[in-house]
Amino acid sequence: MSSMPHPYGAAEPATACQVAMAPEVPTAVVSRREFPMHEMPSLMDGTFSHLVEALEKVGIHPIGPAFALHHRAPVSTADLEVGIPVDAPLTETLTLPSGYEVTGSVLPAGRVGWVSHLGAYGGLAERWGAFTEEIGESAEQMTYPFWEFYVTPPAPDVNPATLRTDLFSMLEPRED
Repeated sequence: MSSMPHPYGAAEPATACQVAMAPEVPTAVVSRREFPMHEMPSLMDGTFSHLVEALEKVGIHPIGPAFALHHRAPVSTADLEVGIPVDAPLTETLTLPSGYEVTGSVLPAGRVGWVSHLGAYGGLAERWGAFTEEIGESAEQMTYPFWEFYVTPPAPDVNPATLRTDLFSMLEPRED
């Protein structure tokens, strides 16, 4: 598994909000619009349980952790992409055993704010709130999209307190 350039693949979690230049990274994703938030676990399971295997059949390999990217603030529904960063652009549509279709996309290049959340997924909403406040206090302006990297792969035997999720948001360009 090759490593991703900074800010992706940082060995240490970011305990305080960081600003970095992010490169464009090709991704393989399942895209959904107006997706019901309460069905998120089935979307994640239906995507991540077969995604790597499907990609490897066409010679494409993951280069980073699973993520969920949001094109707007989720309320009862979300416009999102769930997938993984890959070593080459996906140029065809793959169908997973779950019936979900996988297409190529990208994590956008540009200035990002990011911070790490250590702990159970249940604490993510609170961490996003704090992250949003930190960005505002730093005189930066968040913009869309925003995304989460699930750095610690979820597994039945993983202690939820040790889970690391890195949160990212695009930032408005700076006028220098």
